[in-house]
Amino acid sequence: MMQILLVYDIVSDKARTKIANACLDYGLDRIQYSAFAGRLSRNLQQELMYRIEDLLDGGEGKVELIPISDKDWNSRLEIEHVE
Repeated sequence: MMQILLVYDIVSDKARTKIANACLDYGLDRIQYSAFAGRLSRNLQQELMYRIEDLLDGGEGKVELIPISDKDWNSRLEIEHVE
């Protein structure tokens, strides 16, 4: 299992919603409107990307799945304001 960051820019509201739900199905946490993070094996990363490609169904969009080492992930900087 490795830490991943998945970000997307998808034109279709319907496809975007389906892809967000797929990310949640794989146990990823939504960290921004168009960004998810979590831990997935390499096989599950590939499986998720195949599923996302099917959900895009030739529509316009870009999806990037970026593996991140635990060391780099743990040294990330974050600001969060909650009301």
